[in-house]
Amino acid sequence: MMKKLNVLLVSFAAAITLAACSNAPRLATESMPRSGFLPDYNLLIPIASSDKDTRIWRYRTSDVNPNAYKAVILDPIYLNQNATKDVSLDVINQAKAALQASMIEAVNSRGNIQIVNKPGPGVARISVGITGAESSANSLQPWNFTPIGLAMNAAAYAGGVNAKTPALLVESKITDSQTKQLLGEGLITVQGESFRTNAGSADSFIAMAKKVVRSALETSANPTPTGK
Repeated sequence: MMKKLNVLLVSFAAAITLAACSNAPRLATESMPRSGFLPDYNLLIPIASSDKDTRIWRYRTSDVNPNAYKAVILDPIYLNQNATKDVSLDVINQAKAALQASMIEAVNSRGNIQIVNKPGPGVARISVGITGAESSANSLQPWNFTPIGLAMNAAAYAGGVNAKTPALLVESKITDSQTKQLLGEGLITVQGESFRTNAGSADSFIAMAKKVVRSALETSANPTPTGK
């Protein structure tokens, strides 16, 4: 599917340029987060990342010819965030619209795959979720899936208020639009002080999310089977 779905791809190395984080060794050994967005986390395997603050997992089936897909349905992006006094509905809608437009732009810029609205033969469905998460150093449960507004507000983590690490968790899945067969999954986490620094406003959050969303799609669309 890489030839057809690479319309959504960007260079991962160019997409994320984050500073090294002091707690990188702990992050590197942390368990994979499971928000419930993906259908089967047991299929995912870790892959290498050049960034200490970034971890990647992926799955790709070997049962389907990737060249059979000529079109995609892009589901509305999922954001784990409701309106609050700190995060308005306008900000949420702005983030959704910007991220959705970014994916559509990536498809249209290549021109070799069609965006459609209805299932059919040779049509894949792509779903992306930013579940919003924070990693806790002091909890037996390593991941707490919290609204992304906490990650957008760097002040929430200031002054040692808690021992939690701000994080961005982006998950993606590709299925056959007719049979619902799972074709691929991708999961990317960006954690640490670098994310805290880069996520202090809605605009900077959206800018970073655009890059990580595309990288997550690249991970799930990679046609190389994972052997599971």
